[in-house]
Amino acid sequence: MSKLGNLGARLHRGEISYDFIGHRKLWYGISILITITAVLGLAVRGLNMGIDFQGGAVFTTEKKSGISVSQAEDAATAASGHDAVVQKLGDGSVRIQISGMDINQSDQIKNKLAEDFKVAPDSIAADLVGPSWGDQIANKAWQGLAIFMVLVVIYLAIAFEWRMAIAALVALIHDITITVGIYALVGFEVTPGTVIGLLTILGYSLYDTVVVFDSLKEQTKDLTKQTRFTYSEVANRSINGTLVRSINTTVVALLPVAGLLFIGGGFLGAGTLNDISLSLFVGLAAGAYSSIFIATPLVADLKELEPQNKALKKRVLAKRAQSSEEEGERGETRATDGYDDAEDEAPAVVGPRAQPASRGRGRGRPSGKRR
Repeated sequence: MSKLGNLGARLHRGEISYDFIGHRKLWYGISILITITAVLGLAVRGLNMGIDFQGGAVFTTEKKSGISVSQAEDAATAASGHDAVVQKLGDGSVRIQISGMDINQSDQIKNKLAEDFKVAPDSIAADLVGPSWGDQIANKAWQGLAIFMVLVVIYLAIAFEWRMAIAALVALIHDITITVGIYALVGFEVTPGTVIGLLTILGYSLYDTVVVFDSLKEQTKDLTKQTRFTYSEVANRSINGTLVRSINTTVVALLPVAGLLFIGGGFLGAGTLNDISLSLFVGLAAGAYSSIFIATPLVADLKELEPQNKALKKRVLAKRAQSSEEEGERGETRATDGYDDAEDEAPAVVGPRAQPASRGRGRGRPSGKRR
């Protein structure tokens, strides 16, 4: 078995664990700091809305025009005074997207591009894109998001309970806020692909959360009938038991997305991949984080407000205090009875071999035949 598999088995059996619940204030603080940063970035910089949302012009050159992407970017930026999105198509033509252009500006930019490319103006096709289509996409996305949130809360409230539904909803809002804030800070263009990516990460984030919740539900059956563990401790065991599984699924999901973002969008220069790959990459990472560090600790906080779990915590702590006192009394008795238990229990080492010390012989007298 691999080291990671062995670690996962030991975590699942409870042989080792990390106190996620005990450090929940730290995780809450980190999440609040990241969320505030994202909100400030969104308020100060705003989102770089693509041509589909704010309208603009699209210019397409002839097939096999021989114009490079960098040449088209420089010419479009100089002609319009705005950043342009340039894409090399499979037939050798180049498509240039410039946001916020009207008909008069479109004609001027088209003539300027034709002059820079040394081609006839008629060889460049110009199309105007209105912002109404983008508005329809945005409205449908908000409607879909609201319906999704409502259905998630209803499902989790039925399958688990309302406290878990609230915790999952907070985690989802946490993931969306961070992802949108990162978009504002980085300045990537928001396209319909970005909206698709945002809606996709919601399902993944919810999946990780439900896995932990399902384990927690199983382990907390008849919890109040025992006095060994509190609800928070069982919740912590649930996180540790599914930790390696969550890490594995997250890494496997992030690898291809990272390839799209860093290799496809960064190294190879396919900028059109950035819109969906960044939302997926940030959202998947935030979803894995929130399911472990936000959702489950929040459930533990809400559950321990219940009277039965408050009483359980008191009984567990009282029993542990009583056990500690009894162990302390037994330790004092052993220290004053005149016997050294360690001498009887530990192996006596004589020469190169270890032999058990004989309890029938007197202390301080060597073993063997008398002389």
